[in-house]
Amino acid sequence: MNKQTSQPAYGGQAVMEGVMFGGKHTTVTAIRRKDDNLDFFEVEKKKRPTLEKLKKIPFLRGVVAIIEASANGTKHLNFSTERYDVDPSDDDQIETVEQSSKMTMVLGVAAVGVLSFIFGKLVFTALPATLAELFRPLFPGHLAQNLIEGFIKLVFLLTYIYLISLTPMIKRVFQYHGAEHKVINAYENNKSLTVENVQAQSRLHYRCGSSFILFTVIVGVFIYLAVPSEPLWERLTYRIALIPVVLGASYEVLQLTNKVRNKPSLKWLGYPGLWLQLLTTKEPKNGQVEVAIASFEEMRRRDEAFTEDKLADRIV
Repeated sequence: MNKQTSQPAYGGQAVMEGVMFGGKHTTVTAIRRKDDNLDFFEVEKKKRPTLEKLKKIPFLRGVVAIIEASANGTKHLNFSTERYDVDPSDDDQIETVEQSSKMTMVLGVAAVGVLSFIFGKLVFTALPATLAELFRPLFPGHLAQNLIEGFIKLVFLLTYIYLISLTPMIKRVFQYHGAEHKVINAYENNKSLTVENVQAQSRLHYRCGSSFILFTVIVGVFIYLAVPSEPLWERLTYRIALIPVVLGASYEVLQLTNKVRNKPSLKWLGYPGLWLQLLTTKEPKNGQVEVAIASFEEMRRRDEAFTEDKLADRIV
């Protein structure tokens, strides 16, 4: 079997001054502190039999994966934003932050992340539909209304990403996003993870969450053709009710484009998502690539150690 096809499909996420990578058993974040040292944070993946079964069901697995990733990613973002500014020589400050982090998790950081995602999706779904209704006198047809709604969503998405990318903080996050993709591409291309090798890779990747977001816009246009677009209250009701369907279908499209990315006649299917990544990723600096490599290697080390420990327990 080709080595590349047998490799685990690792994923990641950019955080404040660092990168998170997820393996089969654990997720690890590495950030660069103000003192230039690296700090690591780990969250082990808990096995939930019900969720594991749901993840095997097409269309439904996407919704489960998104909610789980949102909840888990919030913990890593929380760590990166709190730890970056802490003075490493101040033990009291470190202890206070760690206690605060634990308390925040107890109070439901994961839940807040999921709720934020759901709220954002509701607004992003309902507002374009309402605005599209204002153009009904000019575009009264069902197809035209869906296309106008999709166009408004696309404009909102691109404008939002472009505006936030102008801020220095988000620009650095987007650079770490690029570093994350470069590390994954280097690994999948069987390159040793040196800064030089990683920097030579593309900052774009077919399996990126940015591509998924764009696919929700495109897929939504087709799904909404199957339901009424008027009156407005009924239109909004269907839009909100179909959010899980759009998410699930978009996830399957994302997986499909990743599977066919090496087929010349089909790889173009993922191009829209790659084009969006030209906005959501930036070329990273060498120091940022070093952080991404450290995060990836630490994740793999802990993931392999977890597997070895489990095997040892079974043997004993």
